[in-house]
Amino acid sequence: MDSTMTHVSVMAAEVLATLPLKPGVTAVDGTLGLAGHAKMIAERIAPGGILVGLDWDSQMLAEAESRLSDVRDVEIKLFQCDYRQLRAKLESACKESGRAPVADAVLLDLGLNNAQIEDPTRGITFKQDGDLDMRMDRSSGEPASALLNRISPGELESALWNFGDERWARKISQVIVERRKSKPLRTTADLVDCVLAAIPAAKRDKRIHPATRTFQAIRILVNGELDELEEAIFDAGLALAVDGVMVILSYHSGEDRAAKHAIKNLVSTGSFESVFKKPLRPQDAEVAANKKARSAIMRAVRRIAEDPKQS
Repeated sequence: MDSTMTHVSVMAAEVLATLPLKPGVTAVDGTLGLAGHAKMIAERIAPGGILVGLDWDSQMLAEAESRLSDVRDVEIKLFQCDYRQLRAKLESACKESGRAPVADAVLLDLGLNNAQIEDPTRGITFKQDGDLDMRMDRSSGEPASALLNRISPGELESALWNFGDERWARKISQVIVERRKSKPLRTTADLVDCVLAAIPAAKRDKRIHPATRTFQAIRILVNGELDELEEAIFDAGLALAVDGVMVILSYHSGEDRAAKHAIKNLVSTGSFESVFKKPLRPQDAEVAANKKARSAIMRAVRRIAEDPKQS
């Protein structure tokens, strides 16, 4: 185990209280990370339970496997993929175990973990200089540097606005496009410099670093994090057994909007109900102890009948 990798699971008490966890059930963690939530879930479904874990990051998956290695009396099935393949991987895992291909508990924690954010080789953080990569799965896809050096000004402005809620989106995109003509962006420092050049010092948000929203937006764009997200959450809900519950933790307005709409569409089938009238937010004490929890929003949906009447 790499002891340098740390992450505090967000809203863990609320997640564990909402999911119907007991010995012998089938649970899925669709965003495994460092297995913080997953290990707590596994401990509650022993003996006889099965835990299916998914993560598209091979490094996180290997670390999670190590951290789950001391769990006893639970069958653990891990897959390198994202939650868009949740139903297919659940079916595969359950077939091997002779179980029905349905889950009693599903967790989708859409946030990054600290190990990913703080690793300078990933290029996700603006706090340390490193290659401008940002890919969750670094074996495929286009790094952020390549994308930023080719994307049109309009596409870039749209991404900054829609994925980062960045009101300086137009100016930042203009600076990036102008600077890449003479010097292509290669490092996180290059991107930070563009943001600082675009936003006047007197106009900067004092609560967060000026580059926060830009880095978030580019990361979401590089990884396609919002691509078909609503459909993916809806599909994951269909994997639930009757009385099964799915919990979604989101940290961005786009993520929460997708979760809200997916739950609404599941409820409209007549076979699901929303668990909460209003989404839950973390307690003040948790936010004080873990500032990364401050933007968390928790929603949950329960299956109440078989065979949703899909239109």
